[in-house]
Amino acid sequence: MVSSGYFLKGFSSVRSTDSPAIALACSFVAIGALLKNIGFNFQQSFFSTFFTYALPGQLVMAESFLVGASLINIFIGVWLVNARLLPMAVSMFPLLKSRKQPKWKYYLSCHFLAVSSWLIMKKDYRTIHEDFRIDFWMGIGTATWSIAIISTVLGFVISDYLSKDMMIGLAIVNPVYFFCMLLGSMKNIVIGASVILGTILGPVFYLISPEWCILYGGVSAGIIAFIVGEFNG
Repeated sequence: MVSSGYFLKGFSSVRSTDSPAIALACSFVAIGALLKNIGFNFQQSFFSTFFTYALPGQLVMAESFLVGASLINIFIGVWLVNARLLPMAVSMFPLLKSRKQPKWKYYLSCHFLAVSSWLIMKKDYRTIHEDFRIDFWMGIGTATWSIAIISTVLGFVISDYLSKDMMIGLAIVNPVYFFCMLLGSMKNIVIGASVILGTILGPVFYLISPEWCILYGGVSAGIIAFIVGEFNG
């Protein structure tokens, strides 16, 4: 069973002053409005977040749907975008591992993996006993997932009052928050180099290939930062 005390502690962690809850809500308000504007009904918009819970993947799905892409192309596009969650899973789930916890908790809680919940867990996991970290994580995930669903519904309802510029602004709040958190965590040369190089190389590659600049910039910055870290121990 799930420890209610640790679950509720995780659930309430979204109320902290440095929580990504507000940024997360803003982004999903935008996705809710966008889905309505491109022709999704209420049920489709709701279940898009309920089952997917991945803003970049949902944006890819919406854009692909808008240009008339086939179902298989939409599936592959969303699958490739959500591969970004793999490094988060690899870095976090070993911290949650406990022989006293059943495996079903780990399988179920994979659905809650997102930048917002990952940030909270990575910040607070040391304060939680290792046997109950998975319960704490499930509380965090349930809270952020609920915020995303409610915000999607809200965005769908108020979409008529949001302009295109407002939706774009709301959509990028969460990535900007994540970027600021990375800047705050630049305590070693690897993280610092990856953030700084990514910031520089992204615009540089945009001049060469606007469609692939983020991928090229991110991969190049990550590789260089890794090499720098290896040479510096």
